[in-house]
Amino acid sequence: MDAVRLITATRQALAACADVPDIVAEAWQAQALAEAVGSHLAVNGPPAVRAEALGLSEVGGRATGARHHPAARSGGLRAARLCSVKDPRRTLDELGALLAEAGVALVGVAVSAEDETLYWQCMEAIDAADESGDRVAAILRALALPERGSVA
Repeated sequence: MDAVRLITATRQALAACADVPDIVAEAWQAQALAEAVGSHLAVNGPPAVRAEALGLSEVGGRATGARHHPAARSGGLRAARLCSVKDPRRTLDELGALLAEAGVALVGVAVSAEDETLYWQCMEAIDAADESGDRVAAILRALALPERGSVA
């Protein structure tokens, strides 16, 4: 499945979340998508973005490192269905938006968390979403560089 479709599905699922476990699970889904998109671009993307894409994959992988997380158990990770990145710029724009939305949702969970474990889980996920978002922005900048060089 194309990355944009998976990202769109995750954004919709995150927006529809009504309770804390679902929000946390969708945040992990977002990180898994960051890992998958990064891996795909590191192998198949333009040479100028491969190093940054590998960094995105590594950040996403650290954040989703626990394969026993509820996101992995509740129907599996959507990212496992990623087959293509047809439009890298659009994919990265959408992924950046998803990561930002996940971060905002996690802040809402963290400020109302009565359980310290949940609080720290949210803080870790917020940091991961922020770092992944930074990597996405760096890849977008790298994609834009060749365009500037070709204009005379």
